[in-house]
Amino acid sequence: MKQEKKNSAFEITPNNPIVLGIVLIAIVGAIFLVELTKNNSAGIPLETIAVDKTGLQAAPDLQGITGYINSEPGLSLKDLRGKVVLVDFWTYSCINCIRTIPYLNDWHAKYANDGLVIIGVHAPEFEFEKDHGNVRTAVEKYGIQYPVVQDNDFTTWRAYENRFWPHKFLIDSEGYIRYDHIGEGSYAETEEKIVELLKEKNANAKLENSSNPIVDDMNFDGIGTPEIYLGAAFARAPLGNDEDFSLDAPFEYTLPDTFTANLPYFGGTWQTFDDYSKLFSESGEVALYYKAKNLNIVAGSLQGSLIKVFLNGKPLTEENAGEDAMLVEGEWVTPITDRKLYNLVSAKDYDPKSIVFLVEGKGFELYTFTFG
Repeated sequence: MKQEKKNSAFEITPNNPIVLGIVLIAIVGAIFLVELTKNNSAGIPLETIAVDKTGLQAAPDLQGITGYINSEPGLSLKDLRGKVVLVDFWTYSCINCIRTIPYLNDWHAKYANDGLVIIGVHAPEFEFEKDHGNVRTAVEKYGIQYPVVQDNDFTTWRAYENRFWPHKFLIDSEGYIRYDHIGEGSYAETEEKIVELLKEKNANAKLENSSNPIVDDMNFDGIGTPEIYLGAAFARAPLGNDEDFSLDAPFEYTLPDTFTANLPYFGGTWQTFDDYSKLFSESGEVALYYKAKNLNIVAGSLQGSLIKVFLNGKPLTEENAGEDAMLVEGEWVTPITDRKLYNLVSAKDYDPKSIVFLVEGKGFELYTFTFG
């Protein structure tokens, strides 16, 4: 009679609980190693730097988001624990925001693989900036690859108690706000904080790109004119014309012979609404005496309008025409269509200047003057 073979304690069989336990432990260990090396390509064990978080504010999560670009819907800071997150409040017609985008793009390119996530929270200054298609077009124009979310109702804005464009909040891997900066500038300082928080997350991280930091060389001290709003809800100063802004009905203005610095003037028939002033005549004029190198306007025209600029009484030349101007039959003109920021003048100095621009095309909307 053939004797039945008894199983050894370590014999590999489907019913051996000891062997199954060993196999399970091996599988779990392998998964752990895979996850570890996802965040650490060199395979070096992660070593965090302990920091006392007493008194630090936990970053509010994204709230009231109405649109997502470069991201799946439902993006959440809670899901990004373990990452260093930079939240940037911006809006696409703001010149100060636009000038920060190259730095944000640079940080995304340099540190995304090391654990940095940038989220652009787009909070619209004007009604037309709520349109998803407009925001997507701006994101593509400026080459933004990081996630952008639309905070059309300012819900996240209020959660952060924010009041400025742009405003950056840097959040560590445990979800605490560790640094914030209002406005332009301090790019080198901000990058140092990014590197610091990435090092806290993983002290052994190479961060090879940090050896080539941003040079913070922007200087706008020569600007002597603040942003000028042409809408009733935002205007900080009156219209230069004696009649001031006309809120109830279109009014026919005439340009005076002399101008007061930093006040805008109208010629033609205009009416002012909450966000902008609108041209009701077939043609019109706008004048301003200002101190800056570059002059921009936020404007739009659903029917299409054309601007011809006179700088210090003379037509624009190739040396001072703005980026949005084009040469047509020997004259520099700027076509106005989509509601966005247009660069009209790009001069070489910050000397005081006068500008008068002629508008052809009923329906032209003027939101702001901004300067650089």
